[in-house]
Amino acid sequence: MAKINKTLESYLDCIKATLQAYMCFQNFASQSVERHNKPEVEAAQHPELLLKPIVISRTEEESVMIEGSINSLRMSVRIRKSDELDKILANRFLRFLSQRAEEFVILRRKPIEGYDISFLVTNFHTEDMFKHKLVDFIIQFLNDIDSEISAMKTSLNGRARVVATEFLMQFRS
Repeated sequence: MAKINKTLESYLDCIKATLQAYMCFQNFASQSVERHNKPEVEAAQHPELLLKPIVISRTEEESVMIEGSINSLRMSVRIRKSDELDKILANRFLRFLSQRAEEFVILRRKPIEGYDISFLVTNFHTEDMFKHKLVDFIIQFLNDIDSEISAMKTSLNGRARVVATEFLMQFRS
């Protein structure tokens, strides 16, 4: 990871270790319907197959909830939004990503209530892809999301400054 502060680094390290521990899935057929295999973390029909959810918080506004089961893992992320502009930019950016959930494979279209974005990793994903690469992708995503929103905010402020300058030039005579 390139140049990140210590609190973010320890936050991401904790998430990474937890994800690695939770990614011990196995193929598990549904106990209710024959020949079906649904993510138990989503179906939640059998509490004995679910692990206790873990919430990892960096601040009150920024946290991650990781829920695991015998054949899947759901990770929900709440992104820090310090002001109204951050809320608008984060909402638009995450909506943009959610509309393209199929390209991200593990991204859910609709996040869990109270969170901004969610990932769903099943045993089929870990059979097709390397577990450590999935974890690295999620950690890189968390690392980049704040910088992307900050860059959009800086760009927007710069454009607003240029527009305001041009508008006020009209009154200079």
